[in-house]
Formats: sequence, structure tokens, C-alpha cells
Amino acid sequence: MSSDAPTGLPAPPSPSHGAVGMVRTASRRVVTVEPFFMEFIAGVEEVLAVHDLSVLLAVVADEDAERRTYERWARSRLVDAVMVVNVRDDDDRPALLAAHGIPTVMVGRWDDEPSLPSVRADDLAAMNEAAGYLLELGHRTLAHVTGPSVYLHTQARVRALTQVCASYGVVPVTVEGDYSDDAGERITRELLERSPRPTAIVFDNDVMAVAGLHVAHELGIAVPGELSLLGWDDSPLCRLTQPPLSTMSLDVHEMGRLVGGAVLETIEGSAQVKGSVVTARLIVRGSTAAPLPA
Repeated sequence: MSSDAPTGLPAPPSPSHGAVGMVRTASRRVVTVEPFFMEFIAGVEEVLAVHDLSVLLAVVADEDAERRTYERWARSRLVDAVMVVNVRDDDDRPALLAAHGIPTVMVGRWDDEPSLPSVRADDLAAMNEAAGYLLELGHRTLAHVTGPSVYLHTQARVRALTQVCASYGVVPVTVEGDYSDDAGERITRELLERSPRPTAIVFDNDVMAVAGLHVAHELGIAVPGELSLLGWDDSPLCRLTQPPLSTMSLDVHEMGRLVGGAVLETIEGSAQVKGSVVTARLIVRGSTAAPLPA
């Protein structure tokens, strides 16, 4: 047993297969350009590594392939536990994993109280802050480039933006993306060809926001003079653009550490069902400002 385990974490679980599984349902291109999950996994492994555990990541094309992966892991007894991410409508993964006897930690957002150990994100509060900020600046033509609409955190953000905008008499435009740079570029171009075009766009991750900024530069639309852009997650990408991107900053590494701790507690049977809650906070940089006078 390692003697340098982080203070306050449970003792190493035993017996151990050495792996904690996570399945990402997305194209491999999205996974390779999206910083979120690499930072998240780094946080998880910071906690797990001192207990001789590591993350086993599977990237699959669809939900059926994800289910088959869990079944294969169960048959081979390959993992000690599984982290379920991107919770969906009528999500059957918790029941499937329970049927296979695999300890599970839920990560993200859902509408009801969780029935399993969890680390939750308060997407409603985060989008309330994002929308309020842009509306207070004076923006009245807003757009939102989302992640996949099946995800509950996407639905929560759309709902929050709609509700906050309604209090100002504003109806936002919502367009579904997939977190990729291709989607960010394509959708931003479509939005900027509208009349009237939006004066502010919220993106559900930084990759799409950076792609949107490139499109604005290409079209000769000044950011933030003519267009405000707001990203999500605060990856290093946000500080490498010109101007630097304003974003909703989530401490993804710390979220991973919290999940790692919940995984260890789950394996040893001491996890609390009502787990930690994390909330993104607004970081204002150079890509947002008041709109030009009408």
C-alpha cells in the first residue's frame, strides 16, 4: 500500500483488477480535439494512481457499442468500477451496470435525485450566470451552440437560457452541435448569415467557441466589437486565442479528483449517494463586450 495517498481518501480497495472504466460515445476526432475529458481523466488518475488503479477509456461510436463494452468488461471482470458520463434521457446504463454487478459513479447532470454515488454539475446555475451577464451587457439577439440534445446537461442549459432570456423579452436561437471544431465552424457561419445576426453566441464547449472565433475573423466581424463569444470549461485554448475567450470556467481537474474519490469509496462500499456538486463560474476576458448601439 502506498504511503502517499491524499489525506481524507479511503484506504485502497481490495481485491483490485487495476482499472476503472469509462466509455465515451463520440467520434475519435471529437475526443482528440476536446480537452475536457483529458483534463478530467488526469484528475481522476491523480487520486486513483496511489491505489494502483488507472482509467480504462473506451471510445465507441454509439450507445449499443457502449452497452456491449460494459458487457465485455463484466464477462472478463476487467474493471473494479465504472464512471458513467453524459447522462441521457431515460438512461439505462445504471440498471445495466447494476445487473452486471459493476460498482458505478454517475458524473454530470440529471433531473431527479441520484440513486447512485455521484459528482454533479449545476448547469442551471452556470447558464443563469452566463445569460444574465450577456443580457446585462445589452445583448438582445443571442444564440446558443449546444452539445448533443439527448444529454441532460444540454437540456438544462437550454432551459436556463430560455428562462433567463424570457425575463428580458428575448427568444434565443438554439442550434445543436457535437462539441467538434467542425460543428462550431459550420454553425457559427450559419448563425452569422442570419438576419438579424446574433450579437452574442454561447458555446457549450471551448473547442466550438474557438472555431466560431476563427469564422468571425474570416468574415471580418470584429470580436467583441460586433460579436461577443462565450465558451465553456475554460480549457487552455481560451487563453491562446486573440482575443482571449471569455468562458464559463469549470475546474475540470478538481471535478476529476472528486470523481476519483467517489470511485474509491464506491469500490469499498462507503460512498454517499448524494455526492459533490460543482458549478462553472464566469471568467470575463476579451471576447465579450456590450453590443454596438442600434
